Amino acid sequence: MVDDFNKMGIKTIPITEPFILTTSKKWQEAVDKKILATDSIGNPFTYDFYFGNTGIIDIFRIDGKKWFWNIYKELANKGVGGVWGDLGEPEVFPVTARTFGGTADEVHNIYGHNWAKLVFEGYQNNFPTQRPFILMRSGYSGSRCYGMIPWSGDVNRTWGGLSGQVEISLQMGLQGLAYMHSDLGGFAGANLDDELYVRWLQYGVFNPIFRPHAQSDVASEPIFRSDWAKNLAKKAIELRYSMLPYNYSLAYENSQTGIPLMRPLFFEEPDNEALLTKADGYLWGKDFLVFPIMEANQTTKEIYFPKNSNWTDIYSTKKYNGGSTEKINVATAHIPTFVRNGVLIPYTKVVQTTQNYEHSNLDLHLYFDEKVTSSERQFYFDEGDNSKENNPELLTCETEIEKNHSSFQWKVIYFLPREKKV
Repeated sequence: MVDDFNKMGIKTIPITEPFILTTSKKWQEAVDKKILATDSIGNPFTYDFYFGNTGIIDIFRIDGKKWFWNIYKELANKGVGGVWGDLGEPEVFPVTARTFGGTADEVHNIYGHNWAKLVFEGYQNNFPTQRPFILMRSGYSGSRCYGMIPWSGDVNRTWGGLSGQVEISLQMGLQGLAYMHSDLGGFAGANLDDELYVRWLQYGVFNPIFRPHAQSDVASEPIFRSDWAKNLAKKAIELRYSMLPYNYSLAYENSQTGIPLMRPLFFEEPDNEALLTKADGYLWGKDFLVFPIMEANQTTKEIYFPKNSNWTDIYSTKKYNGGSTEKINVATAHIPTFVRNGVLIPYTKVVQTTQNYEHSNLDLHLYFDEKVTSSERQFYFDEGDNSKENNPELLTCETEIEKNHSSFQWKVIYFLPREKKV
């Protein structure tokens, strides 16, 4: 199945959990190899969980770590696109359990962090040409070093559930975990609300990860929604794909500097104390200004436009002055989104999968402002993997605007192997 999906350009990422049920075919193997957390006298520690009676893998023990990685190695050899680790807080971890790293209470908050570490190091050792995708519900200080992608957990499928997501992501980004995101549409509850679903997906376009996910009460996939919701979800997804050149460059910038993809407005005005607690809008990278809609039937939205530049609505092309606050009418087809004036933004044609994306044919959009006579931006391109044929390029685009014409100049920096870098 995984092989068939890969041929279609669909990457499979299986959900995995660190528990082994006593009814599992692998239970006796886990007992014999001594890879489980134990009780006070060294026997496998078992307890009831909502899956059934279970033990938990001791990832602090070398043998446990190796055993767990070998399962992932088998999956990677089958062609899976990454690892999803769930319940790694761990969600249920009785205080009397013991691991090689300490008691349950002593290792509880670092379990998910070390789980991400074992996956990351496993890929480094066995699949060094593959960039690991490591989605984890729990982490700790430094988890960014292992490429961990966190999300905000089993959030309610309500407007209240949506309303806190921007602030969560902004705060986590400032703490170094720049790929913080949410289950688009919400996770928990049998709430079939197409407006909420659409607004969450529209917000998700400007998230590090675009990923609808939910309990089975209500399907999370757009195909099961009303025609109205499906059409708007399609538009949101197509915008997400068209922004691949811009978003990929954000990912590169984060990898080099740690600057988050979602940025608080005070990044633009660090001396403006009023922006220190403002989280109803944010910057997507340096040049997009995004204000999600987080209330039902909302018809207007108050927008603050940072003062260091003027801004253009990407849908209507209406211009707004920096430093102003405007109440704008809200459309159902999209959330309020603006771009910095005078900046060149690359877009690509809509593709079905990232496998079909080619950066050799881009649409360049210049958001003209007669007061901006020049701008410079860098964009990063490669082949999307870590192979020797990756061909990484960092392009510097200089834009010069004169009264009667515009000129663009591209400077291409080719990256060579580290020891030969120029």
